[in-house]
Parts: sequence; C-alpha cells; structure tokens
Amino acid sequence: MIDITSPQLILEPAELPDLAPMIHRQRLVIEGRVDHAITAEMVSTYLTELSDVLEMTTLLEPTTHRSDAYGWAGWIHWETSGAHFYAWEQPLRFFSVDIYTCKAFNALDALDFTADFFDTSACVAKAF
Repeated sequence: MIDITSPQLILEPAELPDLAPMIHRQRLVIEGRVDHAITAEMVSTYLTELSDVLEMTTLLEPTTHRSDAYGWAGWIHWETSGAHFYAWEQPLRFFSVDIYTCKAFNALDALDFTADFFDTSACVAKAF
C-alpha cells in the first residue's frame, strides 16, 4: 500500500491511488514525428480543431510561444481543463501533446485527428 500522507512519485507498474474518485479525470499524451516544420498557425488551428473533435468548450483561444532553441509551443483552455502542445525542430521534427480533461473523450479520435492533421511519419499515444 502506498503512503498518501506524504508526496509520492509513482513509477510504473504501481497504480496511482485515486484521491478524488467522484471527479472524472482523463489524460492522453500523443507524440509524433513529422517531415515539416510546425508553425504557430498550425499549432493554433490544431488546438482549435481538436476542441471540436473532442467536443470541448473553449474558454481561452489558443496561445502560442516560440523557443529559438526548440520550436513552437501552445496551450488552449477548455471549460473542462485543456491541452498543451510542444514542437521540436532540433534534433528532429517531433511534437508532444498533453491533453487533460475532467470530461470523457475518445482517445482514438484524438490520436487519429492528430496523426492526420500533422501528416505524421510516426504517431503514438498513451492514455492514463
């Protein structure tokens, strides 16, 4: 049994204790490789359209920021949480999306939409 009275880093394969079973929480990380650079406009459009695919209510339109060392990042705020997006240009063209919601959504819809939107050469996801 895990002691939840002090902060704990849970490493697989241990199960994370559910401290709030009455609140739905869903997380999905999607990562992919692309053959093209990802632009700010692509990040904003992707996050907006992802909202529609997952039937989320947008509270704050996507915001983006560029790191000269890595590439574009973006975030969207939904009524039921939100999503973060990170794109690398070096050492390879790669992206990572972190979706966290308190509303159920179809993870396969998110994965399929993401792979199609970015025309990925490889794309994987992990739900937890």
